[in-house]
Amino acid sequence: MKIDIDRQRGMLTPADRAFLLGEREMSHDQSRRNAEARIRQRVTDTVLDFDLLLHTLSDKDRAQVFDDVHTDDAFLDALKAMIAFTYIGTKEQGFAFEDLLVPAVRASEEAMAAKQAGTNVSVEVTFDVETTVEDTLEGVAARLASGEPITPRELFSLIMQGGHDPTRYDEIVLHRRLEADDGVDDAFLERLASYLEADLEHESETRAVIYP
Repeated sequence: MKIDIDRQRGMLTPADRAFLLGEREMSHDQSRRNAEARIRQRVTDTVLDFDLLLHTLSDKDRAQVFDDVHTDDAFLDALKAMIAFTYIGTKEQGFAFEDLLVPAVRASEEAMAAKQAGTNVSVEVTFDVETTVEDTLEGVAARLASGEPITPRELFSLIMQGGHDPTRYDEIVLHRRLEADDGVDDAFLERLASYLEADLEHESETRAVIYP
């Protein structure tokens, strides 16, 4: 995660970004609570604005927003984060993400077919998630502490869990499973290293080392 704090205001102001990154200290607990409440409200208001954008923003303007989606890695990462934020938030509340995704995709396909091709279509959307527990995070942390290789996804899980600090080790050896369709590529490894403010060295096609 590489954030340009000073880019133009969007949902968040530069001050909001600095606060979330821990680079802006609050002198009082009330100031911190006010900042958190302000950010929550901005997120809510932004989500509500998407209904307006979907129905009123011109095709030309929408196309320009997504014009660099094939080449702008930061923009693509942000789109994935937007979906992940929604997936986690709804799942935490016990609301099935499928109940958001399926009608949204179906309505979009029907609208595009009618507008672009003048056709009426029947749309079937399938969304399945299968999760297999491969190891506990305690087990991953123990392997990391002993110097054994871990996968990039395991390192990502440790970072997200927050209970372990990978930066206290001199090196983190990563083993890539090339046969797995897990979205791990060189850009993913570089983002992990950047988040840890560490150096990355590719030793082979299947092995990389991060030096915190």
